[in-house]
Amino acid sequence: DPAGYCSDGDAKEFYRRRRVELKHGRVAMLATIGYIVPEFFKWPGYCSPSSGLKFTDIGTGLSALAKVPALGWFQYVVFCGQMELFAVNQDFEDPPGQMSSRLVFGFSAYKKTQFSGWDYGPYGI
Repeated sequence: DPAGYCSDGDAKEFYRRRRVELKHGRVAMLATIGYIVPEFFKWPGYCSPSSGLKFTDIGTGLSALAKVPALGWFQYVVFCGQMELFAVNQDFEDPPGQMSSRLVFGFSAYKKTQFSGWDYGPYGI
């Protein structure tokens, strides 16, 4: 830890920081995909039929903030909150990043694999 955040030796805080680092990395990867994919693919139809807003009318990146109606952003925030609070669960006995689901019946945890992130990392660029 070059910045000295974990110099106090608190194991629970170190575990929490590892979980948060993995979560932020996953969100950053999804955000990157969400920024690139709309350049090549747009859903057909309307995002907001009442206001006549088509998916093709919505730009990428920050330009989408002004186009999408407030109710659409509200739905997005509620969905993300539901996923954060109920769908994905991190047990403290499992290693950081190994998530389990609370919503899917009969699905207790993701299967453990033996590959590391470095195996497929270069192919993402």
